Amino acid sequence: MLPNKFFEMTSEERYEFLRTVLKKDCKVTFTKVDGSVRTMPCTLRTEALPEMPVTESNRRTRSYNPEVLSVWCLDRNEWRSFRVMNVTKVELL
Repeated sequence: MLPNKFFEMTSEERYEFLRTVLKKDCKVTFTKVDGSVRTMPCTLRTEALPEMPVTESNRRTRSYNPEVLSVWCLDRNEWRSFRVMNVTKVELL
Protein backbone atom coordinates (compact mmCIF):
# COMPACT_ATOMS: atom_id res chain seq x y z
CA MET A 1 0.00 0.00 0.00
CA LEU A 2 2.99 2.31 0.29
CA PRO A 3 3.67 4.40 -2.80
CA ASN A 4 7.14 4.00 -4.33
CA LYS A 5 7.95 7.58 -3.41
CA PHE A 6 7.43 6.72 0.29
CA PHE A 7 11.00 5.45 0.52
CA GLU A 8 12.29 8.76 -0.86
CA MET A 9 10.30 10.91 1.60
CA THR A 10 11.81 12.83 4.48
CA SER A 11 10.80 11.88 8.02
CA GLU A 12 8.38 14.84 8.11
CA GLU A 13 6.72 13.71 4.86
CA ARG A 14 6.49 10.09 6.07
CA TYR A 15 5.05 11.26 9.40
CA GLU A 16 2.27 13.22 7.68
CA PHE A 17 1.58 10.45 5.15
CA LEU A 18 1.29 7.81 7.91
CA ARG A 19 -0.94 10.04 10.05
CA THR A 20 -3.31 10.28 7.10
CA VAL A 21 -3.26 6.55 6.27
CA LEU A 22 -3.72 5.54 9.92
CA LYS A 23 -7.10 7.25 10.11
CA LYS A 24 -8.15 3.72 9.12
CA ASP A 25 -7.10 0.50 10.86
CA CYS A 26 -3.82 -0.78 9.42
CA LYS A 27 -1.03 -3.28 9.92
CA VAL A 28 2.30 -1.47 10.00
CA THR A 29 5.51 -3.44 9.59
CA PHE A 30 8.68 -1.78 10.85
CA THR A 31 12.14 -2.54 12.15
CA LYS A 32 12.39 -1.95 15.88
CA VAL A 33 15.36 -0.13 17.39
CA ASP A 34 16.79 -3.51 18.54
CA GLY A 35 16.78 -4.72 14.90
CA SER A 36 13.82 -7.10 15.15
CA VAL A 37 10.82 -6.75 12.83
CA ARG A 38 7.32 -6.12 14.18
CA THR A 39 3.97 -6.08 12.43
CA MET A 40 1.53 -4.10 14.53
CA PRO A 41 -2.19 -3.62 13.97
CA CYS A 42 -2.76 0.02 14.84
CA THR A 43 -4.83 3.11 14.15
CA LEU A 44 -5.33 6.80 14.71
CA ARG A 45 -9.06 6.45 13.99
CA THR A 46 -10.77 8.72 16.52
CA GLU A 47 -13.50 6.23 17.41
CA ALA A 48 -10.91 3.60 18.41
CA LEU A 49 -8.87 5.85 20.68
CA PRO A 50 -9.52 5.70 24.43
CA GLU A 51 -11.15 8.61 26.18
CA MET A 52 -8.63 10.35 28.34
CA PRO A 53 -9.81 12.16 31.45
CA VAL A 54 -8.25 15.57 31.87
CA THR A 55 -5.71 15.41 34.66
CA GLU A 56 -2.67 17.44 35.50
CA SER A 57 -0.34 14.66 34.29
CA ASN A 58 -1.84 14.46 30.79
CA ARG A 59 -2.07 18.23 30.34
CA ARG A 60 1.60 18.24 29.52
CA THR A 61 2.19 18.61 25.83
CA ARG A 62 4.72 16.64 23.92
CA SER A 63 7.11 18.37 21.62
CA TYR A 64 6.65 17.68 17.92
CA ASN A 65 8.96 14.91 16.74
CA PRO A 66 8.38 13.88 13.11
CA GLU A 67 10.74 10.93 13.53
CA VAL A 68 8.45 9.01 15.91
CA LEU A 69 4.72 8.36 15.50
CA SER A 70 2.53 7.33 18.44
CA VAL A 71 -0.43 5.12 17.51
CA TRP A 72 -3.11 3.09 19.27
CA CYS A 73 -2.05 -0.58 19.13
CA LEU A 74 -5.15 -2.67 18.43
CA ASP A 75 -3.85 -6.01 19.74
CA ARG A 76 -2.51 -4.64 23.03
CA ASN A 77 -5.01 -1.81 23.57
CA GLU A 78 -2.35 0.70 24.49
CA TRP A 79 -0.29 3.47 22.97
CA ARG A 80 2.82 2.38 21.08
CA SER A 81 5.24 4.21 18.82
CA PHE A 82 7.66 3.53 16.00
CA ARG A 83 10.25 5.44 14.01
CA VAL A 84 8.73 6.53 10.70
CA MET A 85 11.99 5.92 8.83
CA ASN A 86 11.87 2.25 9.91
CA VAL A 87 8.45 1.51 8.34
CA THR A 88 8.71 -1.08 5.56
CA LYS A 89 5.06 -1.93 4.87
CA VAL A 90 1.51 -0.73 5.57
CA GLU A 91 -1.65 -2.75 4.89
CA LEU A 92 -5.27 -1.82 5.49
CA LEU A 93 -7.12 -4.17 7.84
